[in-house]
Amino acid sequence: MTPVEESLLAEPRAPAGLPAYAMELRRKGRETFRGLGLPSPRLEEWRFTSLAGLAAERFTFGDPAAPLGAAELERLAGRRLGPRLVFVNGRLRADLSDSAGLPAGAFAGSLGRALEEQPALLEPHLGRLASPPGLALSALNAALLADGAFVHLPEGCRAAEPVELVFVTAGGSLATASPFRVLVVAGPGSEATVVERHAARGTATVLTNGVTEVVLAAGARLDHYVVQNQPANAYHFASLFAEAERDASFHTHATALGAALSRSDVRVRLAGEGAEAKIVGLYMADGKRLVDNHSLVEHARPHGTSREVFKGVLDGESRAVFGGRIRVLEGAMKTDAHQMNSNLLLSRDATVDTMPQLEIYADDVKCGHGGTVGQLDPDSLFYLRSRGLPLARARSLLIYAFAREMVELVRPKALRDEVGKLVAARLPDGTRVLEAA
Repeated sequence: MTPVEESLLAEPRAPAGLPAYAMELRRKGRETFRGLGLPSPRLEEWRFTSLAGLAAERFTFGDPAAPLGAAELERLAGRRLGPRLVFVNGRLRADLSDSAGLPAGAFAGSLGRALEEQPALLEPHLGRLASPPGLALSALNAALLADGAFVHLPEGCRAAEPVELVFVTAGGSLATASPFRVLVVAGPGSEATVVERHAARGTATVLTNGVTEVVLAAGARLDHYVVQNQPANAYHFASLFAEAERDASFHTHATALGAALSRSDVRVRLAGEGAEAKIVGLYMADGKRLVDNHSLVEHARPHGTSREVFKGVLDGESRAVFGGRIRVLEGAMKTDAHQMNSNLLLSRDATVDTMPQLEIYADDVKCGHGGTVGQLDPDSLFYLRSRGLPLARARSLLIYAFAREMVELVRPKALRDEVGKLVAARLPDGTRVLEAA
């Protein structure tokens, strides 16, 4: 094993109180990761993304009690939108969390505590979706299972405010690793919005590796948002697994603005008739950063609907990878699915590899996919310059216009405004661009 793989398996023993099935998840995860090791470009889904830069690193696991004040938390994670759970280096920090605003009957809290106190509630769901063979990073996450976020919505429950899950990796002068785990179980007819925020601090390399599982019963609706805004010394890996039963609706929207290398894997299974999914992604990269998005949407029953839209803005020598697949299984008639990836390249050295794919094993379906790569429109740029705008501001205005479609898809207004500001902050004269937009 490489130094990085040895150090990542050096996590202390499991906390007392984990039920037998959680211990078995840890055991299987450790065994699987030992056999697979970190993914390499020899694997088809990783052929454009190398983790060779991590091979020689040795990571320590950050202290969950690391000092973190309210002012720094707001700087890293923005203002509170609703009930907020804060996790530092993978563990819940009660002193920074506030669950006020949760509807009656709903639960949002520590996964570790729920495993101790309500093991029967979690057993049918934890690890069920996130255990396909060959997924090394998901296996590594299972091997380190100790705590995380658990959100449970009973039948008919409707949460008026977004539930925020803030994950802060608090590193220092040593390379720091921090796993995160999320389990959301939405009962029949329930509705909620869950927001994941990912931030980090520290001068040495930071590594976050997480798994989110979402289980939607019949008629449930969940809007899920991810804002990843980590520093340039970070590696961020996130795997999302979701399953939607009859007439359930799952929307996920990810904004990736940080990290030296970020990788997102999304797997959604529409398991019930009439289920619906919408997968949205906005990514921006500059310098030599790499952002990689992979997805699989599987239609298993008739009358399913899915929409997938990813947009990227790349500058400098940055790279992006998009690998999206829609799979329509036999018997999933009347499926309506579409996938699109659009990229804006701002420099000659920025590159993107886009690979939208369809697998269709059923008749009477409506499916489509596409990918585009382009530059700023010179005519539009000339028009803005002719109206007196400086070149930098004209370019920024066109870039923001390209990204704005994705920003507008964020439903909670406070979060939409925040994402818009984060996007504009990466552009010259971003404040004026926001005013003009």
